[in-house]
Amino acid sequence: MQWPLRMWSVLVSARADAVWKWVHRLGGPGLLLLGIADNLPIGSSPAGSVDIFLIVLSAHQPHWWAYYALMATLGEVLGGYLTYQLSEKNGRQTFEKKIRKDRAEKLYSAFEKRGFITVFAGAIFPPPFPFTPVLMAAGVMQYPRKKLLSTLAAGRAVRFFAEAYLGRIYAQRMINFFSRYYHPMLHVLIALAIIAGVGAAIYFIWYRPRAQNEERQKGEPVQDFPAPGRHTKG
Repeated sequence: MQWPLRMWSVLVSARADAVWKWVHRLGGPGLLLLGIADNLPIGSSPAGSVDIFLIVLSAHQPHWWAYYALMATLGEVLGGYLTYQLSEKNGRQTFEKKIRKDRAEKLYSAFEKRGFITVFAGAIFPPPFPFTPVLMAAGVMQYPRKKLLSTLAAGRAVRFFAEAYLGRIYAQRMINFFSRYYHPMLHVLIALAIIAGVGAAIYFIWYRPRAQNEERQKGEPVQDFPAPGRHTKG
């Protein structure tokens, strides 16, 4: 049993090295892509990956810290806009099925009472705070687009510029820390990405077809390829 485990450890370590080198080589554009994926309702990047790579890149290249923070913020805003558009065009029905109606009602109420605080605070909160449902609720309720994007940009900028600046100030300590622990952290990120992929496959291959059959039996309209939040108007 030890030999296969050792081989697996070597393969995972090699894979982690490849992922780290790839993201480090991409730099700012890599943060942009991770930021876009971070806010998407399907196939999002592992929680906290943007923050981790932002800090590490800022520690390795201290003079580029503001550029890295800007690219991460821009990616998050673009990803948030895509999620908002999907939910705005589609509606409540599937959104409420996705996160449960009681949670959806709480988000609707939060937007009605304090929309700015809901978006701004959610954009600042670090993982594991679930921010994507906030963006989807904003789209469903047709929260003003310009207000959403400006608030999202402000919240993410506060968070990312602070993280990047800390990475710049404590560059050497950060480098020493990640040189010791970046392998385990990357292993966790890779594992989370695999789990997310398996979960998406289970949803589309097993769970969604069963839900569609139940909807057909009840005489409800069924989407052949359901985008998050989409419903058919009858």
